[in-house]
Amino acid sequence: METSVIPRHADTVVIGGGTAGAAVAGLLAERGDRSVLLLEAGPDYGHLREGRWPSDLLDGRVLASSHDWSLTSAAANGQPDHALQRAKVIGGCSAHNGCIVIWGSRLDYDGWAAAGNDGWSTAEVLPYFARAAARLCTREFAPEEMTPFHGACLEAMVCSGIPRSLDLNDLDEDAGAAIAPINIRNGVRWSTAFAYLDPVRDRGALTVVGDALVDKVNLRHSNAVSVDIIHEAEQLTIEADQVFLCAGAYGSPAVLLRSGIGPADESHKTGIRPQIDLPGVGRNLHDHPGIAMLHYGTPLLKSLMEEHVAAGKTVFTEQSLAKARSSHCGEAFDLHIAPLTAPAPAADGRWLCEMYVANMAPQSRGRLSLRDTDPQSSPMIDTGYFTDPEDHDLAVLADGVALTREIASQPAFAELIGQELAVTAGMVTAEDVRRNGLHYYHPVGACKMGPASDSSAVVDPAGRVHGVEGLYVVDASIMPTIPRANTNLPTLMLAERIVAEPN
Repeated sequence: METSVIPRHADTVVIGGGTAGAAVAGLLAERGDRSVLLLEAGPDYGHLREGRWPSDLLDGRVLASSHDWSLTSAAANGQPDHALQRAKVIGGCSAHNGCIVIWGSRLDYDGWAAAGNDGWSTAEVLPYFARAAARLCTREFAPEEMTPFHGACLEAMVCSGIPRSLDLNDLDEDAGAAIAPINIRNGVRWSTAFAYLDPVRDRGALTVVGDALVDKVNLRHSNAVSVDIIHEAEQLTIEADQVFLCAGAYGSPAVLLRSGIGPADESHKTGIRPQIDLPGVGRNLHDHPGIAMLHYGTPLLKSLMEEHVAAGKTVFTEQSLAKARSSHCGEAFDLHIAPLTAPAPAADGRWLCEMYVANMAPQSRGRLSLRDTDPQSSPMIDTGYFTDPEDHDLAVLADGVALTREIASQPAFAELIGQELAVTAGMVTAEDVRRNGLHYYHPVGACKMGPASDSSAVVDPAGRVHGVEGLYVVDASIMPTIPRANTNLPTLMLAERIVAEPN
């Protein structure tokens, strides 16, 4: 898009066209009563029917990685400097992810409400979950779609004591294993770009601008009035009557901090003039810490997978999933076990299999901070893995590692995946787990939602930034605590609910 066609004013500017931002912009544009300008730092490939989308972003079989922000972990624990994958493209991580649609536990959202977030109890958010799931064309895998790897792993989970689940999204179920629901439509990863933007792209209310990096939001007397962006190496200011910040769990706090909205003492250190003193910006950052254990499939798995493919069937990286309880679990469940396989064999014909386990209810918290004022610089991202004082998170994940290895050792499954590879089999102590932890692709919390009485809160229960008029944050960064779920659908639930409210 040429710079000259970017409107210099919009009734509503939406910053970030990822999972939440595409949904917010699409839902607002559907109303038709205001102009909506959506700014995305990555490329916009237009309507699906135009045929310009890269194949890896459409392929629902496997996670994509071609449009990444190249962020890395600054956490003291876990694998040093490991990648924190986030998608830099319209549709965001919904255009990159494994297409698993999980809701979490009743305790997650009732917990948000109990913390002073009126309107966010499970009973109140269920309609918005349903809307989001319908938009994503959520469906179940047919039995014949199950790969030999995932089918055998599911049976091994049950043999290890995890009950078979009839519905992994039963919010009252404390443990269960099943094939997960997905948002893949005719083989295409059905991202929010297709679900929310394509239906309104031809309407006059919506303008989408790709490759537009947002620097900051400008305030006048505590009112959000404009947005500074960089587009085609040019700095532009776009006036707005209201601004929805949807730059993601890492991007949204960074934009606020560059705007002078955050801890005043930290603003001074970076040379940014403080505008609104909100100590909670950048704090409360957390993710599900996890561990990956690797196997190379045996000749038997190779044969079975080849038969599966020869029959015209698809190999999906993600299918089977288990909710489980560690010995430290006090309520609901605190573990996910997510087996993954490559979509195709390696050059030597072997299939790489990964047994991933994650702590779904971490107590540790980290923080995000700026390195400098340059919007093109990556922030410092410390997800705070395993920093809770009692090492509860570490103990939970160590239990999860043991349970995952028990699943992998079930005879019918073990004869398919063989022995764990030496590179991960050496993890035997809790300290090994501490040193090898990874993320589960689910960062949340650095713009925490809460009432004004909560000094650590950044936005109120309607997504409005405390102390600022006309500025909302709507994405996973506002989740006060992380759900026991893959966060794509909970993030869309947030967008559906907040946009449904008067604003």
